[in-house]
Amino acid sequence: MTTKVLIADDHALVRDGLRHILAHAHGFEVAGVAGDGPETLTLARATDADVLVLDLSMPGRSGIDLLKQIKDEKPALRILVLTMHAEQQYAARAFKAGASGYLTKESASAELVAAVAKVASGGVYVSLAMAERFAQSLNEPADALPHQRLSNREFEVFRRLCAGESIGDIGEALCVSAKTVSTYKARLLEKMQMPHEAALVRYAVRHRLFDDDGA
Repeated sequence: MTTKVLIADDHALVRDGLRHILAHAHGFEVAGVAGDGPETLTLARATDADVLVLDLSMPGRSGIDLLKQIKDEKPALRILVLTMHAEQQYAARAFKAGASGYLTKESASAELVAAVAKVASGGVYVSLAMAERFAQSLNEPADALPHQRLSNREFEVFRRLCAGESIGDIGEALCVSAKTVSTYKARLLEKMQMPHEAALVRYAVRHRLFDDDGA
């Protein structure tokens, strides 16, 4: 039986590489590709596929919100997140939103086929490196850290602020107004009890929340 796969990533080289890997593996068919959030949503709605390989950082609506909307509209579609974000906190949010697997791009060439097959069969896939991060997190204090109180959208704004993106750039990426982003920023500062953006950055570095290069 052939597993139909959709690929969503904003980098053409990545899409071509993923397609190439699956084309040379037995039992897979790439049924469509998308390069941004809106294209991905349209593709998922229009295509009868088994697995969506989804990048969380694409132009337009993307991230955890996009994942959740696709899962709400197409509950039978299994979603394998493929991302540069290797943080345990980001992976946990992806699984809560409906992902069935989480694979970092650095592991994709070696693990993609096994990950897609596992997810397509109804299982859950986590790379070895990510599994180790989850295991280590079990030793953390039970009390929630400040960033764990944030909503998915607030957490996304937090990540982008720490990456040095401006309010305008964040609004464009998330398809919301700059005023809305400022509201999210004020809300997350309040929830985390931080006085300003620089304190957010120091907090993220101290807790090793985000990669240096989030693509």
